[in-house]
Amino acid sequence: MQKNQQQENIWESRYQANTTGWDRGKTSGNLLDWLEEGDLKPCRILVPGCGNGYEVLTLAEKGFDVTAVDIAPSPIANLQKALDDNQLSAELVESDFFSLDYSSNGFDAIYEQTCLCALPPSEWINFEQWLYQSLKTGGKLYSQFMQTHQEGGPPYHCDMTEMKQLFSDKRWHWLKEVEAQSMTSLNNKVEIPCLLEKI
Repeated sequence: MQKNQQQENIWESRYQANTTGWDRGKTSGNLLDWLEEGDLKPCRILVPGCGNGYEVLTLAEKGFDVTAVDIAPSPIANLQKALDDNQLSAELVESDFFSLDYSSNGFDAIYEQTCLCALPPSEWINFEQWLYQSLKTGGKLYSQFMQTHQEGGPPYHCDMTEMKQLFSDKRWHWLKEVEAQSMTSLNNKVEIPCLLEKI
């Protein structure tokens, strides 16, 4: 698979230096809520920017057919070891996700946690298009929008008004509006979970 060498080096160096503030060391509470509430059931699911993949392990354990992508070698290696240690399986892809084309065999669901906020806002339209093309019609996007209320990044602030424009109702149904108590904190930054469906 093709990889953007510069981006690989940037993210790999963060893993090597252990400067991975986004890594909570466990599965996101929002994902656990979606599973517990029955909003997310076993299906073919894509996890872009999977990192060390705690969510991948949880999904694999619960019977999902998981494809996980990351551009950096270290988290992919860490995740493969964790899968092996737990006798679980998932397809791991070490690649720049923009180089992957899933449009002919779209996923039932995508779990998007850290990619959008890690990308410069100039890349957000491309990312929305890639997500849209990677889902089947009627497929679900389980996304967490990072709220930093700060300039610059990563992580970049994902203003909810901008998110509604980016994920337009011409292409997406916003199925579940989040309540304040559903938000989770990561290093004092709030993530807003939103469930969308591809039209």
